[in-house]
Amino acid sequence: MSLEITKVTARIGARVSGVDLTRPLTEAEVTGIREALNAHKALVFAAEGLDDAGQQAFARHFGALTTAHPTVGAVEGAPHVLPVDSERGRANHWHTDVTFVLNPPQASTLRSITIPPYGGETLIADAGAAYRDLPEPLRRFADTLWAEHTNDYDYAVPDEEIDAEKAAHRAQFTSITYRTAHPVVRVHPLTGERGLFIGGFAQRIAGLSTGESRKILDLLQSYVTRPENILRHRWAERELVLFDNRITQHYAVDNYDGLPRRLHRVTVAGDVPAGVEGKESYAIEGDASHYTPVPAPADTPAAPRHQPVLDPAVA
Repeated sequence: MSLEITKVTARIGARVSGVDLTRPLTEAEVTGIREALNAHKALVFAAEGLDDAGQQAFARHFGALTTAHPTVGAVEGAPHVLPVDSERGRANHWHTDVTFVLNPPQASTLRSITIPPYGGETLIADAGAAYRDLPEPLRRFADTLWAEHTNDYDYAVPDEEIDAEKAAHRAQFTSITYRTAHPVVRVHPLTGERGLFIGGFAQRIAGLSTGESRKILDLLQSYVTRPENILRHRWAERELVLFDNRITQHYAVDNYDGLPRRLHRVTVAGDVPAGVEGKESYAIEGDASHYTPVPAPADTPAAPRHQPVLDPAVA
């Protein structure tokens, strides 16, 4: 195997060479890429000649695919491919993909289709390093917290400008309401690493008011977005980025003067998150089975008794 891994920053990111993404990967290549993803959280590949079918085939090496999105339409003829298009909105907020469902994607792939001549970078943050940066008392506190995630917005949704077209996109995105309770500290199922599992969809801490929740979430989020924890990827033509959606957040920088920018996203179905005590996330509202299957044994009709209950009085 000629796989070569070159670190991009000390904490997150590596460039992978010596692999042709347009052909089926060998078992050794898949193992090597998975190990590199566990270590570096985000991987950059040259993707010369890769099309939508090839991107989906590459992502399938790591698990079953989700459909493009729970509510937003896919690329025509490619139900697993989401167009991330500047004309449909800009994802200039920190988030982890689709955390408002019970089992968010384990991994996401982004492939450059149209890139602006300047700007348009994707920032990817290491939520595991952020957790390790927390002072010990704050780590212990975070270990106990649960947060409610909702689909208030996503990078598939346009900015909050009032016009008919953007209002229609907003209505489509919120056509099904999702609310899910996740642990604030998630344990990675492959590595055992702890990471802050929050981001833009995390709206409220269980048992706290909205105002109290915002202060705590903002404090924890400030550790995620420390410059030392961030890979700033400047897109080139025909590139693919694979990142671990279990333990990262990302942000699309809106610094390209409204020029065209388009990526295609394909995501790999994930497991139900678990916290430091092994308690699993649970759905409060919304059925996402059309988007991603829920792996056994997490497919239960109600939250287990040991999981925290969110008080609707402070929703």
